[in-house]
Amino acid sequence: MDHPLSSPLEPGPADHLGVAVPAPAAAAVAAPPAPEISVVIPAYNERENVVPLFDELREALARVGRSYEIVLVDDGSRDGTAEWAVREAARDPRVIPVLLAGNHGQSAAIAAGLRHARGAVIVTIDADLQNDPADLPRLLAALESADVVSGVRAPRRDGWVRRISSRIANGVRRGVLGDPLTDIGCSFKAYRREALEGIPLFAGAHRFLPALCMFRGARLVEIPLSHRPRRHGQSKYGVGNRLGRGLYDLIGVRWLKSRMLRYREREPR
Repeated sequence: MDHPLSSPLEPGPADHLGVAVPAPAAAAVAAPPAPEISVVIPAYNERENVVPLFDELREALARVGRSYEIVLVDDGSRDGTAEWAVREAARDPRVIPVLLAGNHGQSAAIAAGLRHARGAVIVTIDADLQNDPADLPRLLAALESADVVSGVRAPRRDGWVRRISSRIANGVRRGVLGDPLTDIGCSFKAYRREALEGIPLFAGAHRFLPALCMFRGARLVEIPLSHRPRRHGQSKYGVGNRLGRGLYDLIGVRWLKSRMLRYREREPR
């Protein structure tokens, strides 16, 4: 794999995440060149959404005009999402299916996707179609003067309970961590590869990746992005399964922030 991301998940066998790792290719076969952009999509029971998502995403990537790959991570789906990903990869070599052996959660799916991503720019987006892939050129344009671009859903197309709970959770997080992010729950983000290298990955990390990058000195900006109602399937998250876990994660990230290494090298004279 070209330019592997460095992280505590990198060494050793991958089956603690349940990642289906393909057999190594023969030494005589040269690896394809790394694309400019890797789009990482975690998916759990999103079969009805991935087909229109890929159509819209390919259209947006064509407008960007840069080489790309789409890393679809199936998080133990039972609705045919994994099988569709394998068929799509056979049809289009730019599609990289990563199949987890069980349902390990979004952080594990993101970690597995980052492990396979080869691009100099890494974009994450959910598979539920609530983010509009047409916003991708704006996200990448903002990355020209930043290391991390985080989307802000405007306006939110969720129920009032989720909107209010998110507002409270974002306020508490900003107070505890001191980061400026206003919508940590928006999964449509873009990163320069070097901003992610060495970032510790853990359960719940996907919600804090932009802040963790910023704590190490990455330049971070937010931009408003379109948000759409969910068309198919059901949300995998609610107030009940986010509140306690989020507070627990917040304590850990606060400690991690206090212990993160931050340094710059200089040229010898």
